[in-house]
Amino acid sequence: MIFTAGQIAGILEGEVEGNPEIAVHKVAKIEEGEKGSLTFLANPKYTPYIYTTKASITIVNKDFTPEQEIFTTLIKVDDAYESFSKLLEYYDKVKSAKVGVEHPSYLSESATFGENLYMGAFSYVGDHVVMGEGVQIYPHAYVGENVKLGDNVTLFSGAKVYSDTVIGNNCVIHSGAIVGSDGFGFAPNKDGIFNKIPQTGNVILEEDVDVGAGTTIDRATLGSTILRKGVKLDNQIQIAHNVEIGEHTVIAAQTGIAGSAKIGKRCLIGGQVGIVGHIIIGDDVRIQAQSGIGRNIKDGEILQGSPALAYGDYNKSYVHFRNLPKIVNQINELDKKNSIDNNEQ
Repeated sequence: MIFTAGQIAGILEGEVEGNPEIAVHKVAKIEEGEKGSLTFLANPKYTPYIYTTKASITIVNKDFTPEQEIFTTLIKVDDAYESFSKLLEYYDKVKSAKVGVEHPSYLSESATFGENLYMGAFSYVGDHVVMGEGVQIYPHAYVGENVKLGDNVTLFSGAKVYSDTVIGNNCVIHSGAIVGSDGFGFAPNKDGIFNKIPQTGNVILEEDVDVGAGTTIDRATLGSTILRKGVKLDNQIQIAHNVEIGEHTVIAAQTGIAGSAKIGKRCLIGGQVGIVGHIIIGDDVRIQAQSGIGRNIKDGEILQGSPALAYGDYNKSYVHFRNLPKIVNQINELDKKNSIDNNEQ
């Protein structure tokens, strides 16, 4: 796709310095810019490149003033990095937007949908599904009965959304993700045989939730597994039954959260973290990668280790962990010395 400097400035509410008709069709790093490309300058250490870049258009902060001649058209905005990210998001949305139903695919007669629906080949939409406007369902995706999809929901190839799931506006479910599968619910009988407990609840994703590839979100045993507005999940995460995750919490890959855990707002959780069930994690908590969380966590705590310690305590303790063999040898030497001194007395 081709955009002119004037069009880009309109999208970003910026000002053009240079040729408003110059056009670009790709993006590039400022040091690698060439004719027909768009770049940006946000980090001051890259400032020298703006005088040598061959990029046709460069997005800069409003307070940028060139100290020598430049050969690129400038678009001045309040925040160059944020504006560049916004433009990439807009470009990706326009580029990937599709409309129509490819065949073969299955769309139940009882399903309803808004304008600009896209269904890729071999996709399936079950009975009594309700879809908003601009829904994108890519090839081989599955949507079970009684599912509700809000406006501008995207299900990438191979995504599976089980029955009764509710997905809010602007959510993205990446390839291989499963939303609404049965929770891990089994109970032993008197003979020690595990019998399955029916999982009768559902999953609710509020607006602007992003679910990474290969991630699984289990339905509730009773009630709902809930991901609040703005939650972002990386790839290959396990969210168990009846978990609740607060607004704008971000979780990195390979983390596992056991059943009925409740996680607060704006938490940052690193990769390969394990969280036990039936605990409460407060707001604004930060958990470092590979930590094990087995207790309730207060608001604002920063944790690391397994079992997790306060971040500062962990770092202090780690110094001693590394020196443990040396410390043990010193203790043994002291014991020997004390034994010799006692014998001499």
